[in-house]
Amino acid sequence: MTSLGIGLIGTGYMGKCHALAWNAVAAVFGDVERPHLAVLAEASQDLAERKAHELGFARATGDWRSLVADPAVDVVSITTPNAFHPEMTIAALEAGKHVWCEKPMATKLEDAERMLAAARASAKVAALGYNYIQNPIVRLIRRLLDEGRIGEVNHVRIEMDEDFMADPEQLFYWKSEASSGHGALDDFGVHGLSLIWVLFGGVRRVCGHMAKPYVDRPVKDGGRRAVETYDIATTLIELDNGASGVIALNRSAWGRKGRIFVQLFGAKGSIVYDQERMNEVQLYTADGPKESQGFCTILASPHHPPYDKFIPAPGHGLGFNDLKIVECRELIRRIEGERAHLIAFEDGIRIERTVDAIARSAREGAWVDVTAGG
Repeated sequence: MTSLGIGLIGTGYMGKCHALAWNAVAAVFGDVERPHLAVLAEASQDLAERKAHELGFARATGDWRSLVADPAVDVVSITTPNAFHPEMTIAALEAGKHVWCEKPMATKLEDAERMLAAARASAKVAALGYNYIQNPIVRLIRRLLDEGRIGEVNHVRIEMDEDFMADPEQLFYWKSEASSGHGALDDFGVHGLSLIWVLFGGVRRVCGHMAKPYVDRPVKDGGRRAVETYDIATTLIELDNGASGVIALNRSAWGRKGRIFVQLFGAKGSIVYDQERMNEVQLYTADGPKESQGFCTILASPHHPPYDKFIPAPGHGLGFNDLKIVECRELIRRIEGERAHLIAFEDGIRIERTVDAIARSAREGAWVDVTAGG
């Protein structure tokens, strides 16, 4: 395959993560052509030029539309705030580009549906940035489930907690604006739903609740502004396979930094995983002598691909940015027409519909079915 031309829109937290992945994917995997980092777009020309120099892009622009139209660009990485995803994604797809868009798809379901329609019309690859599913340990969990190591799963619990909004005196910023979405639910709760998707499939129905721990926050120039999003969300779920579950989300949880705590309970055992200890998983199986039963801790190793592409020794550990490199390789695999471990728009829309159902349930105070859609 010829080298892909890459366009990157946005250079914040996830923009840098995408840039690192595009820079490293050929060196790590050794089976793809090194991508050509063609164009970088930012909010101003000066910022774009500085970031292009830092991240290794050939050209810079302060106008993302010129990047989308550039013939040197084959793939557009979209890492801007959530509200900008639909317009940029649809423009890129209509221009004949593949798209790698950070989660969530959009802040409104109708916009996500428009993005899916554009992807279908373009016949281009349109994928979402759900890098936690790329963890070799998560792939191992799926394999353990497929092998029936804990039997039929009957209950799932997922907690996701961070404390970046725990301080009530933190200045108001865009994640507290209604235009950014619902709050914790679609800001990072979608990560929990992405794990459910790859491990079990979809969610059948939900019963949700959302809460605001703080009603307002200070603004830079004085005074306070009402918080418009919900930093806490809790949801009962019923999976497509009939299992019950709970998703608990809190982005104002003091002391929690990047916690996605997963507990899977089956007829023959349990699996426990914590993203803050992302290179290990605990497995309990209800077999053998009772006096020696207990959780076994499995450390990530070269036996859990693609860990072996990074490190030849077990127990040394991968990091967050490494997962994005894995995701980048999966994206290239999909562009090459191969099967890939990836959440494309066709799958991601189920996550968006689940989010919408949870939000409706929270408003209505009742169970809501997740619509399958078209």
